[in-house]
Amino acid sequence: MSSIRNAISKRAYKERSQPSSRKKFGFLEKHKDYVIRAREFHKKEDTLRRLKEKAANRNPDEFYFRMIRTKTVNGVHRPENEANKYTPEELLLMKTQDIGYVLQKIQSEKKKVEKLKAILHSLDIRPSSKHIYYAEDSEEANEIQSRSSDKDELRTSGSVPYAIKRKTDASYRELEARMKRIEDLEKVHAEMALQKELQKKGRKRKLREDEIVCPTSRSVYKWRTERKR
Repeated sequence: MSSIRNAISKRAYKERSQPSSRKKFGFLEKHKDYVIRAREFHKKEDTLRRLKEKAANRNPDEFYFRMIRTKTVNGVHRPENEANKYTPEELLLMKTQDIGYVLQKIQSEKKKVEKLKAILHSLDIRPSSKHIYYAEDSEEANEIQSRSSDKDELRTSGSVPYAIKRKTDASYRELEARMKRIEDLEKVHAEMALQKELQKKGRKRKLREDEIVCPTSRSVYKWRTERKR
């Protein structure tokens, strides 16, 4: 009998939805939603309880390195600034590697600019169409001259195809953008080289505006002369 009872399909139980008169209160929570919410609530409660126990049982005389690497500001632990965690030698090495990468990009862009200039220069140059004709008399000379003038007129009247003109304009725009990129990279390279030199040992000072011979918007430094042993 049990097998027959199980073979008969039963109507699935469905929890009621929110009545239309209570739609203003939002979604009606089902039992499975309550279980999920309760588990999350108790999980957070257990975490807070364990943290409170660890804080209460902590040994105040125990030393750990975070004590000397942090400070308390209004009851909140703030880590110290890690900007100077590298030695001057390590900073100088990293600066050298960065300068090398920027210099490599400048050289790569210059090669691409030279290649673009060569292509555009070859497009702008038109081949010369000079040819020497020999005529036996004046009538044949006039006929040859008229034919050559007609050919020149047809050649000059012919316009450049739109597709070629569009590609040429795009190449010129690319050339201008790459030249601008080279200029920006050279400025970055000069600034990084200056910062690298400033990290080296030696007494130096920043020149005033009236001491600069060639006016420039960049900072100019002067190193004191030292006797080399």
